[in-house]
Amino acid sequence: MELFTAIETRRAVKHYSSSEAVSEVDFERIMKAVLLSPTSYNIQHWRFVRVIDPQIRAQIQDAAWGQAQVTEAAELIVLCADPQAWLDNPQRYWANAGPEVQGLMLPMLESFYRGKEQLQRDEAMRSSGMAAQTMMLAAKGLGYDTCPMIGFDSERVAEIINLPSGHVISMIITLGRAAKPANQRAGQLPLSEVLLENRF
Repeated sequence: MELFTAIETRRAVKHYSSSEAVSEVDFERIMKAVLLSPTSYNIQHWRFVRVIDPQIRAQIQDAAWGQAQVTEAAELIVLCADPQAWLDNPQRYWANAGPEVQGLMLPMLESFYRGKEQLQRDEAMRSSGMAAQTMMLAAKGLGYDTCPMIGFDSERVAEIINLPSGHVISMIITLGRAAKPANQRAGQLPLSEVLLENRF
């Protein structure tokens, strides 16, 4: 599918055909595209929990106030992030760069993040958001539908998936083929209202 068509037709689908799977080839292609999403300092904060166990899916559905897409969709991905990724063996983020670049980037990374917990979390969430959009557009490009979800008890879901200490859940994404189309767009603000030049 052409890129702008994927952008225009991607919607948050709430009901999925439970009989249509996402092929492993397509799933891997989508996830490899996701790994190309940008992150600050190339930290790649994201961690993806692919939930395939029906019992765990049912528990997450309960924590998501019974939303049908959690168990109906072919795939359920809990998109998590590690705000402390900047500390985790950081030289690997520039493994393919020369020693001059590594010698420059590592001290910059240290001074940028150390002692700035809000910034660490903000960057992890920004990275997750960009990864989520890549996932949804890649899926749409292959003919699948998705739904980004924040309507769930994040503490309960963290318990269910055994989220490591210090990590955060950004969102849940369902993936599959729509059983019913999404509702029409509720109302987009005009470009003239949201695009400003130079300052507010």
